[in-house]
Amino acid sequence: MTGTDAAARPARPARAPKPQGQWKIDGKLTLNHNEEFKLTDDALNVRQRILDTYSKEGFASIPSDDLSGRMRWWGLYTQRKQGLDGSRTSKLEADELQDEYFMMRVRTDGGAVTTDQLRVLAGISTDFARGTADISDRQNIQYHWIAIEDVPEVWQRLEDVGIDTVEACGDCPRVILGSPVAGVAESEILDPTPVIAEIKAKYIGTPEFSNLPRKFKSAITGHPSLDVVHEINDISLVGVRHPELGPGYDLWVGGGLSTNPQLATRIGVFVRQEEAAEVWAGVVGIFRDYGYRRMRTRARLKFLIKDWGAEKFRQVLQDEYLGRELPDGPAPERGVGSGDHVGVYEQKDGRFYVGAAPTVGRVGGEKLSQVADLAEAAGSHRVRFTPHQKLLVLDVEPEKVEELVEGLAAIGLHARPSSFRRSTMACTGIEFCKLAFVDTKDTATALIGELENRFADDAPLRTPLSIHLNGCPNSCARIQTADIGLKGQLLDGDTPGFQVHLGGGLASQDQESGGLGRTVRGLRVPSADLPDYVERVIRKYMETGASGETFAEWAHRVEEEVLV
Repeated sequence: MTGTDAAARPARPARAPKPQGQWKIDGKLTLNHNEEFKLTDDALNVRQRILDTYSKEGFASIPSDDLSGRMRWWGLYTQRKQGLDGSRTSKLEADELQDEYFMMRVRTDGGAVTTDQLRVLAGISTDFARGTADISDRQNIQYHWIAIEDVPEVWQRLEDVGIDTVEACGDCPRVILGSPVAGVAESEILDPTPVIAEIKAKYIGTPEFSNLPRKFKSAITGHPSLDVVHEINDISLVGVRHPELGPGYDLWVGGGLSTNPQLATRIGVFVRQEEAAEVWAGVVGIFRDYGYRRMRTRARLKFLIKDWGAEKFRQVLQDEYLGRELPDGPAPERGVGSGDHVGVYEQKDGRFYVGAAPTVGRVGGEKLSQVADLAEAAGSHRVRFTPHQKLLVLDVEPEKVEELVEGLAAIGLHARPSSFRRSTMACTGIEFCKLAFVDTKDTATALIGELENRFADDAPLRTPLSIHLNGCPNSCARIQTADIGLKGQLLDGDTPGFQVHLGGGLASQDQESGGLGRTVRGLRVPSADLPDYVERVIRKYMETGASGETFAEWAHRVEEEVLV
């Protein structure tokens, strides 16, 4: 073709961009099966079918869109079939991996329960979940081995004491993280409890927000330790003091980890306490109406905020959802104190709260029942779970503190744990999760024991050093934000092991500025070699780290060969 011919050839019309499934732009299109089943029937409606049909006719009566879709909105996922090793995870379909039992998540916003509620949670574990109960890093209880026939009775027991499982999972606003010392801490800027309660009462379990592009995670704190990992939630309201307007919240949007980690964006507005629930609803509304629905892999709020930026997001929030401008506000100060609240601390009323560390969140019905007894013996009727898989007893009488500390230690809950027991977290792993490639809970437990023995005489490790284990790339255990993050995978096709992330951290973890861990090229550690590797890298840090240098700062500074 000559140049003249090419010039004469008409230009092709520009290809129209594919719709992204943004309701306010594209309309309500069924661009994939998830969007189709959500539009066909509101997921919240599955509750009645569970009560009337599935619980009576059994597992085989549940159609796939309810089983693998809508039942999540009521905290129910099928768990992994026992005996399937990690090599089967990527080879079998979901229905081949699943067992005829459920994982159930309970909704405990702010992690707050009474001792009466705790006993009900314990009883459900004992009676229906084969004794299982884990404190998750979403500040709630997670069961396994729940049979569909038992779900109505489990719900009834929960609801009788004011708890539920509504929207504990699914494409909806999930459990709201809240400061576990809300209302009692001497140093808190403000108490987020009323805001959390208002959001729960107005917006949770309603059709207004029951069909979001994907899951939506919220966090609210008024504590200066920044104790709700605000940088990795879809929305966070962080307590600050405005020089003219007094205590209120700083708004953060669009955090999330998984395979595309992104820390939240600070929007720059000051949110008064009385408007916090409305602002929360505005942000969720933006996600509902403008979030990307075409591909599940791009359906989180973090992708929208990355494309829009803070300035546009703020303008849309103000113009379309609030109808007014929000004032500029200050950023939170650097986190002060420990965000996991492990230890003994005085409350503003002169009583104490005691924070204790179970081993990687594992508790169980018997242990929860014992906690209720110990708390009441210490004069308390309030317990709280934390976003760090820990447990707190509030309102402890001063003369009862040591008795409680000793009683908790006797059942494996330590208020004065080793650095490793305190700061090691693990997701569910291959024991029950259909996505996992490796074991996490037992591997982490064994690792803690080994490290406690190997570093028994090393005083420097009295400063917590976080180790997080995840069974797959989805980062439920926040591997990219740990000092040592371990992502489960199969090595050489069938050997369980971990990819290593080093030097992660958040502002809530006492870093000058939060950041994601670095990966070391080619570094993969078999599960069996994990204690040796972790010991080796910690000792290198102890030997070569500068005075006052954190592990995260050291891990980002040194050459890769130091870290292998």
